Amino acid sequence: MSNSAPSLLILIPAYNEEDRIEPTLRDYAEYFRANYHGRFEMLVVLNGCTDGTLEIVQRVAREFPEIRADDIRRPIGKGGALIEGLRLAPTVDWIGYVDADGATPPEAFHGLLKHMGDAHCVIGSRWMRDSVLHQVQPFFRRFASRVFHVIVELLFWMHVKDTQCPAKVARRQAIEKVHEHLRIADLAFDVNLIYSLKHERFEVLEVPVEWTDKVGSKVSSSFFRSSLVMFLSVVRLRLYYSPLYGSFRPLRKFGDWLYIKLHAPPPLRSD
Repeated sequence: MSNSAPSLLILIPAYNEEDRIEPTLRDYAEYFRANYHGRFEMLVVLNGCTDGTLEIVQRVAREFPEIRADDIRRPIGKGGALIEGLRLAPTVDWIGYVDADGATPPEAFHGLLKHMGDAHCVIGSRWMRDSVLHQVQPFFRRFASRVFHVIVELLFWMHVKDTQCPAKVARRQAIEKVHEHLRIADLAFDVNLIYSLKHERFEVLEVPVEWTDKVGSKVSSSFFRSSLVMFLSVVRLRLYYSPLYGSFRPLRKFGDWLYIKLHAPPPLRSD
C-alpha cells in the first residue's frame, strides 16, 4: 500500500465476548499499525453486553488509540450492531467488518483490501478453491451452510458461494447508497448487505480467505433457532424487494411476533 492508502474503519460487533475479543483487538491493531499506510480505526459495537467486554475494549484502547467502543445497551443483534456501525461510513473511504473471535486473521482481512481495485465491495469466501481453512466447522454447520446457500440462491440468484463469511469491506459511497435498505438485524444481515449492493448495480467481488473456526461459537449453541431465524429473515428480505410487498402488510406484525418468540432481534426499521 502507498502512503495514500484509503482511510479504513474496521467494525467488530460484539455480544458478551470478554473471553475472546482482547487477542483479536491486539492482533489487528498491531498488524495494521505496522502494515497499513493509511489512517485506520477499529470500532467495537457492543450489542447488549452483560459481561466485561466493554471494560476489556476500553483497557486495550488505552494502549491503542485507534480502537474505540460504541456501547449499545439494548440487544439489537449482530446485524443490528453492524447497521449502527455502518452509519459511520461518511467518516472514511472504506469500511469493513470481522468477527470478535479472530477467525479471520488481520493478514487475511488486509488481503481483501488489496482486491478492491474497481470493486465496490470485496467479500471473503470459505468455499472457493484457494481458501485456506485451518480449522473447519463441524459437519452439521457445514451441511446447514450449504442448505442455506441453496435457499439464498433460489431466492436471490446472486451466485455468491459464501454470503455468511464475516470478512467484508466496501466503499463509503456504496454503503451510503444502500444503508436505508439494511434492516435485517440477525445473522442473515450479510445477505441483506450483498443483495442490496447488487440490486443497486454495485460490483461485489468474492475472493478466497484464510479462516479458522473458533470454539465457543454462539451460532453452534443455538443452532436450530438461529437457522430458523435466518430463514425467516431471507424470506422477509425477498418479499421486501417484491412488487407485491405492500400486499403482505397484515403479515408483518405476525413476523415480528415470531422474531420475539424465537428470542431474535426483529428488523430495525419499520416496514
